[in-house]
Amino acid sequence: MSKRSKKWQRGDGMVYSTNPEEYDYEVSKDSDNQPSIPPQFQKLYVSLDRKQRGGKSVTLVEDFQGSDLELTELGKKLKQHCGVGGSVKDGLILIQGDQRKKTLAYLENQGFQVKSKGGR
Repeated sequence: MSKRSKKWQRGDGMVYSTNPEEYDYEVSKDSDNQPSIPPQFQKLYVSLDRKQRGGKSVTLVEDFQGSDLELTELGKKLKQHCGVGGSVKDGLILIQGDQRKKTLAYLENQGFQVKSKGGR
């Protein structure tokens, strides 16, 4: 049998209090409060990537400037337009498969300055 943890004896455990004045909580600055830049002033880069994906290709959209909420919404609209899956991670929009032409056309239609990055 394993030994029991004695955190409760040392006082290292979690403390619960119903008194809101007892602790000062730091409020993080959300990136949602950033002023949004109009699409015509943003230059997005679209590229194809196969690295560390088991040979499967994904279309990447980089350099979006705006809040995380706007980035997520743009990613959702792109996935719906292309009819494929994908995700939004670390400021990048990942679209499954080689969807460069559809992505470029959609972003240009939305008013973004778009440039293809990489070969082919």
